[in-house]
Amino acid sequence: MIITGIDLKSLRNDEYFQFMKNTVSLVTANDPVVLNVVAQNDALNTKVTEFDALFKKSTASELTAEIFNLDVRRDNALVGINSLVTGYLYHYDPVMVQAANKLNDNLKLYGSKITSQNYQAETATLASLITDWETKPDLNTAMLSLKLELWKEELKTANDLFDTKYLARTQEYGDASPENILSKRVETNAAYYDLKSFLESFSVVQPSTENTKTINQLNALIDQYNTVLNNRIANNNTEETPTP
Repeated sequence: MIITGIDLKSLRNDEYFQFMKNTVSLVTANDPVVLNVVAQNDALNTKVTEFDALFKKSTASELTAEIFNLDVRRDNALVGINSLVTGYLYHYDPVMVQAANKLNDNLKLYGSKITSQNYQAETATLASLITDWETKPDLNTAMLSLKLELWKEELKTANDLFDTKYLARTQEYGDASPENILSKRVETNAAYYDLKSFLESFSVVQPSTENTKTINQLNALIDQYNTVLNNRIANNNTEETPTP
């Protein structure tokens, strides 16, 4: 028996993953031991799992929510610092006012829209601001006078954590680059065709009810996906470019 052909390269990544996952599920349900394809089915399942991990990284990252929350956290710290410094500008003690003016002038150097900058720019800006307050004696003294050291530490912690998580997500996206996903599809294709070849061969040299049933089910699955591809061509659907 022959397993129907399918143009794998025309399947979008989500369709591709689901097709391969369904293939493994059908073979597993019919007992790979009986079908004599344990190694081939396991190999395909491994590649499907690896592809899924890359695909998930390319579409979403668990770090995204953490990054968003850390951005809010550092923004809140900066807004709090700005508010406190502004309040001290109206303090009854001239010494406190003088300290507030020094910090306020430094804050103005970085502009009034730090929290509106893109992620990378804001990270760099806050790092420079924090460095100023830690290393410039007059600013450090002013910060201590206004008891803003804990606020500065909160801003620094949030900004450092943000930078760490952002870099980690960037590395994830790098791992899940289109080139790596394509390479994993090539590997998965090889495992799929190996399984297909073994099933077809055993249907000739060692025919069985289980083998016939499995191939019929796989052909029914392939027919469904071929219908999707044919309808896409017929409708000239170009909304999403398939992965080559």
